[in-house]
Amino acid sequence: MQTGFSVSRSLLGYFEGVITLFYNPRGILAVETISNLGIMYYVFLSGLEMNSDTILRSRKKGTSMAIAGIVTSMLFGVGFLTLQQKLLDKKEKTHIKAYLFWCLTLSVTGFPVLARILAKLKLLYTKLGKDTLTAAMLTDAYGWVLFTLLIPAANNWGEGYYLSVITTFLFIAFCFTVVRPILTPIIENRTNKNMWRKSHMLDVFIGLFIFSYITDFLGTHPIVGAFVFGLILPHGKFADMVMEMSDDFVTGILCPVYFSGFGFKLDLPVLWNTPNSVLMMLIMVSLCIPKVLSSLIVTFFFGMPARDGLSIGLLLNTKGVMAVILQNVAWDKRFLDPCSFMVMTLAIILMTVIVSPLINAIYKPKFRFMQSQLRTVQKLRFDMELRVVACVHNAKHATNMIHVLEATNATRISPVHVSAVHLLELTRHGTAILVSQMADLNNIAGAETTNYGPKAEFEIITTAFKEFVEQYNAVRFDTSSVVSSYTTIHEDIYNVAEEKRASLILLPFHKEYSTVGGSPEISRNEHCEINENVLQHAPCSVGIFVDRGLGSLLKTKMRIITLFIGGPDDREALSIAWRMAGHSGTQLHVVRIHLLGKAAEEKVLKKKISKSPHGMLSTVMDGVMQKELDEEYIFSFRHKAVNNNDSIVYSEKEVHSATGEEIPILLNEIDKPGYDLYIVGQGSGKNTTIFSKLLEWCDHPELGVIGDILASTSFGTHSSVLIVQQYMVGRKRVVYKCHDELKNSPEVL
Repeated sequence: MQTGFSVSRSLLGYFEGVITLFYNPRGILAVETISNLGIMYYVFLSGLEMNSDTILRSRKKGTSMAIAGIVTSMLFGVGFLTLQQKLLDKKEKTHIKAYLFWCLTLSVTGFPVLARILAKLKLLYTKLGKDTLTAAMLTDAYGWVLFTLLIPAANNWGEGYYLSVITTFLFIAFCFTVVRPILTPIIENRTNKNMWRKSHMLDVFIGLFIFSYITDFLGTHPIVGAFVFGLILPHGKFADMVMEMSDDFVTGILCPVYFSGFGFKLDLPVLWNTPNSVLMMLIMVSLCIPKVLSSLIVTFFFGMPARDGLSIGLLLNTKGVMAVILQNVAWDKRFLDPCSFMVMTLAIILMTVIVSPLINAIYKPKFRFMQSQLRTVQKLRFDMELRVVACVHNAKHATNMIHVLEATNATRISPVHVSAVHLLELTRHGTAILVSQMADLNNIAGAETTNYGPKAEFEIITTAFKEFVEQYNAVRFDTSSVVSSYTTIHEDIYNVAEEKRASLILLPFHKEYSTVGGSPEISRNEHCEINENVLQHAPCSVGIFVDRGLGSLLKTKMRIITLFIGGPDDREALSIAWRMAGHSGTQLHVVRIHLLGKAAEEKVLKKKISKSPHGMLSTVMDGVMQKELDEEYIFSFRHKAVNNNDSIVYSEKEVHSATGEEIPILLNEIDKPGYDLYIVGQGSGKNTTIFSKLLEWCDHPELGVIGDILASTSFGTHSSVLIVQQYMVGRKRVVYKCHDELKNSPEVL
């Protein structure tokens, strides 16, 4: 739109050369043809990702907000347009078609745009976000119904209108009752057999054009047929495949052409040169009022705070593609005069642009994580429930996490609650997942079943955890999807952990290793960034799991080893291993490594002190205090666990050299018996000279020195590794970026 506006008559269009270049008839015809094709396919994709069943099951609150918003907007729209026409001192009577298009444009909400705004503001999984998304989804659906009724009025007002509306709805009913039952089994059968190829997308295009032609012939608009065609096609794998194949082309090429064509039509001087232009601007701003007013009234009756009503009203003012389509049709049919067109268009832009800053100022929740000792596994009593947030990107990660969780020794006295979170990147068709999540608003991050996008993946994850719970009566679980940009998804993970009062967040390592040979198969650097971000400000302890084929405890015993050097992270790692040692199917070996002589020398780091309230806290607690805490915890472990459990072995090793060569040699020696799982602390001895030298050679500093060595393919172990970072109140993390060049003086965050 900005490109089209830049060459419109408002800016460069004043120059004769620009007019000749961009406004010649052939060029305009080509742009219009491509843009209409693009918007048809975009609307088809919108229908494909919309779930009519979810809409029909919507609750009273969301339905009330949607209907109230539409009715109030239409009533106010009539008044605003009448006032504007009087200010223009127009003698001719405004046609009813202008009122219809003006009011419907004011009443619609852009659901995909709103979903992205909520994701950006981190309100997607709050109660406000769920209520707003439900209302927006219903408003979007009702808008399409009203659009289907309105378009025939644009073409055939009078007797032809009723005939067009009746035949269109008969055609839609025929599509749902006859065409859909025929197409669904055929498409699902071919999809299940993986018979679809990219060349078969031509069949989809042909169907799209046939449906568009029929609705155009019936007197409505081609995009109505495109939308209906998308609605009747089966969802799931087929819908995901179609959107994945065509999304980039449609949203990256075809739709921008449409919006550029719309931008050509903008003419700001028309507004400035109009009498009472200041009042026109006031009307433009006042168009935001109806949605806000209706939301305040509805939320009042449902007992919600006024702040929520104001925020929901502002968010529902967000406009999307449908508003642009309505304005485009109204302009092409000459229903709106240039001034009315510009007032509504600028209002659409204003409503959408101001939402984010206003919501930030009015509502943005202040998540203050409870500074509780229960945010760590070490401080949990053995008779308390262990709450874990297990983050997964795919079904394979879920299976790997379950194998770790099996060893956590869930009992009736000390049960385990697992919150499995499926992490999904917010893409265009990621909004479809948000639609499906509206089916269950009681879940923090959406519904427990999803009908769109990675449907099969989510179902496999849910099934895997159900089977896990069936095997262990002391385990409870819930599954959810978090849909967000990868750059900020860690904030959603924080919110889930805070909501669930978790003591541990489990994350998968960004590299997946082959069970044969141990070589990495897949490396996803974006997942590495997520892990780094979570480690920085997590509201509880964090574990990164490097899987090398860890087996299930139901089939074999698990040999676990913990390396203890010292510090809070190592104490947290030992506490997790201690808990696992209570399982009858585990054997635990704890190796304490003493750093002596030059190996124990501390390296002084020049720290950048933060100006935050905790800025005066040291990055590393006093060394003497840390050693005392280590000794106390080791003594307690040996007294309570080693002396009373034959499956636990404790030994000690020493390191004297400061060159760093002794550590890998010692680890190789320790690894000789062969273990299934290593549990180590992330920040072991980072402030010592020996570990500072080793850190410079780390490929994955976020794992810590020991974790990086064990995760390296050159080390040669076939064991899986769990790297643990303990949560501490006021503690800062020294964060090193994955794969980046390490600096001599790391910045303290």
